[in-house]
Amino acid sequence: MAIASINPATGETLRAFQELGAAAIEEKIAAAARAFRTHRQSSFSERAAILRKAADLLEQEVDAFARIITLEMGKPIGSARDEVRKCAVGCRYYAENGDRFLEEEMIQTAAACSSVRWQPLGAVLAIMPWNFPFWQVFRFAAPALLAGNVGLLKHAANVPQCALAIEDIFRRAGAAPGVFQTLLIESDKVAGLIRDDRIRAVTLTGSDKAGSEVAAAAGRVIKKCVLELGGSDPFIVMPSADLEVALTTAVKARTQNSGQSCIAGKRFLIAESVYDEFVRQFVDRMRALKVGDPLDEATEIGPLATPSIRDGVHEQVRKSIAAGAKVLAGGEPGKGKGNFYPPTVLAEIPEDAPAFREEVFGPVALIFRVPDAAAAIALANASDFGLGASVWTNDSKEKELFVDELDCGMVFVNAMVASDPRLPFGGVKRSGYGRELSSLGIREFMNAKTVFVGS
Repeated sequence: MAIASINPATGETLRAFQELGAAAIEEKIAAAARAFRTHRQSSFSERAAILRKAADLLEQEVDAFARIITLEMGKPIGSARDEVRKCAVGCRYYAENGDRFLEEEMIQTAAACSSVRWQPLGAVLAIMPWNFPFWQVFRFAAPALLAGNVGLLKHAANVPQCALAIEDIFRRAGAAPGVFQTLLIESDKVAGLIRDDRIRAVTLTGSDKAGSEVAAAAGRVIKKCVLELGGSDPFIVMPSADLEVALTTAVKARTQNSGQSCIAGKRFLIAESVYDEFVRQFVDRMRALKVGDPLDEATEIGPLATPSIRDGVHEQVRKSIAAGAKVLAGGEPGKGKGNFYPPTVLAEIPEDAPAFREEVFGPVALIFRVPDAAAAIALANASDFGLGASVWTNDSKEKELFVDELDCGMVFVNAMVASDPRLPFGGVKRSGYGRELSSLGIREFMNAKTVFVGS
């Protein structure tokens, strides 16, 4: 794929970029290594000042940054503004809390003094996706830079202007040359970067296939990596749930970012006694969503990011229907220009259908009928993925049962799965390993150095 901004609503190429050559890549890696030696010696207050200034820029220029996001990957403009503002929140959170997360931990032993001291690793390669092209980067960059690491960003090939804008934000915020750089390269260069000794760690947000390849490359050179991969999150509704709130949230959970989110509710597991009413209202609400120009403030569902993503979603739907799934809404791609796919609902999905086992990365909801909580847990766990789960029940015993038994990295009870700088984010199984955000996220790319002073 060429490195280019292509408007997914129209197919128009907005701007194309030349991939960096070997000499330019070498120059950037060398600059990162030099910058680390100085940046790691700066104070927490100096690094926090960079994050605060970056937050100011994000808030002051929110409309301009949101427009770049929408034109490159198709997110409805209101959601794009929300994403930019969330990045500012993340920057401020780490500016205010990062130093206490990395305080030296004194431990009483037979030594005169013993402790754990947190020290940065160096240059971290961040391989980031297009679906949240600002937030995914900032939730890595804010803690990493605050901790004294430096960043090299290999962004998705369809959002190069987002990547360059983020680099410019950190430059204008006061980061020294080399502290945060964008690498306009394609995926075939990644393995070589991981092998480079000057790059000390790697983080990837993306598909499980991409995660497997990065993990293998990092494993060959014994290099730390964090993987935040796909999800097929269950959205479970039990009889005691507030059905109106659950319905409203269910539609939002499935269609956030036009359905292109790893933590979107994708599999809706509905208790027998409320199944018919839930499905009737859910289908009506999905059909009523406005699909169209993402720059229109009234649009609720924009185009999918690329033609190949739209075609892949439709192939999963088509094969699932052929296997026996029932279409309750949608099911056919939009006509004319743009990568539009309508809100779609499938039910009675057999186990051999792609929609049963695979992650569907578009506005396609998968409905399942379950007799009770035990069956819901069994079906929720019958997945290769284990990112998040949203559970709707007002029964206290059920709440504890779901929290304890669901095999995933995050459980949200009577709430939609969402990322929050204050809480660790990540999954299990093919959804990856390691954690982003919170105190755990900032410590992922640190050396937990044991200090023992005998006398």
